[in-house]
Amino acid sequence: MPYVMVRHKVESFTKWKPEFDAFKDKRRAGGEKTYHIYHNTDDANNLVLLFEWDNLENARQFMQSDELKQAMKKAKVIDQPDIYFLNEGERGSVQ
Repeated sequence: MPYVMVRHKVESFTKWKPEFDAFKDKRRAGGEKTYHIYHNTDDANNLVLLFEWDNLENARQFMQSDELKQAMKKAKVIDQPDIYFLNEGERGSVQ
């Protein structure tokens, strides 16, 4: 299963999150399966997002879409996002 990791800064997490949620159906239609939202412990507006995607081609198309770019602009993403396409190498536990 491919993953996409996005790092970007937003103007305000509390204003960004409703826009992110409102885009859920578009994300699902594009192939997104799950998401995780992380933020810097010192700055809640500095985000790292991890998405599980149905396939790599859909992930690439979605991340390059004009529709996503417009949604990010509306949600007040204030810097150029760093986007990484990943495959899971290994999962484990130290328990």
